[in-house]
Amino acid sequence: MPRSVNHVASRERRRKVLKHAKGYFGARKNVWTVAKNAVEKALKYAYTGRKLKKRDFRSLWIQRINAGARQHGLSYSQLMGKLTAADITINRKVLADLALNHPEAFKAIVEKVK
Repeated sequence: MPRSVNHVASRERRRKVLKHAKGYFGARKNVWTVAKNAVEKALKYAYTGRKLKKRDFRSLWIQRINAGARQHGLSYSQLMGKLTAADITINRKVLADLALNHPEAFKAIVEKVK
């Protein structure tokens, strides 16, 4: 019995990888083995980057809340502790947005917990 090879599927697999490699420099864009390695590595970086993005944004929110809190004579940790004690549940993303874009609303929250 002759050997059966699914050329349609393998060609489609290669085409998909080369499409992902579009815009890469040199052989990375059109040589199958080089492009495959480059795309694999890029996808690994993309996966890691999605996790790091969450960490970076949380860090940014904390910095903004801290800056806003210090304008009203509190530190970040004091503000968060007092919010918990006052049973006010508001997440850091919203709190940072208030500190940056709506300082009067942020001030009202700070005055409420003081």
